[in-house]
Amino acid sequence: MITEFSGQYRWLSNFWPVLVTFEGIVYPSTENAYQASKTYSEYREPYKYYTPGRAKREGAKVAIRPDWDKLAVMTELQDLKYDDPWLQNLLVLTGDQHIIEGNTWGDTFWGECPLGTGDNNLGKIIMAKREKIRNSI
Repeated sequence: MITEFSGQYRWLSNFWPVLVTFEGIVYPSTENAYQASKTYSEYREPYKYYTPGRAKREGAKVAIRPDWDKLAVMTELQDLKYDDPWLQNLLVLTGDQHIIEGNTWGDTFWGECPLGTGDNNLGKIIMAKREKIRNSI
């Protein structure tokens, strides 16, 4: 079981540096793209220059678009992230391990905090992507 996106599994984090092109803009991480997606396209440009941490902080301040679907966006971003062959390989090498986005900041939507408490939607999306990759090999 993988319960932390740190150490040898740091690459599972949305803060991991990987270029993703989302709706015409290249972002330095899935976190940057996710946070930018909350707002309208004319306000997204600065997010490509932020660190992932700053993108998260800035994204917490914006008025969220009424048509924003965070699960659909995150699923698309994970698909884009794992288009990278190196990351695909790392993901496949996790085998059948259960992946949990364990955290200490109380996020029970994307992860579990404490472990066993939460929806772990990010972990579920990543595991579904792993299965898609395996089925395409």
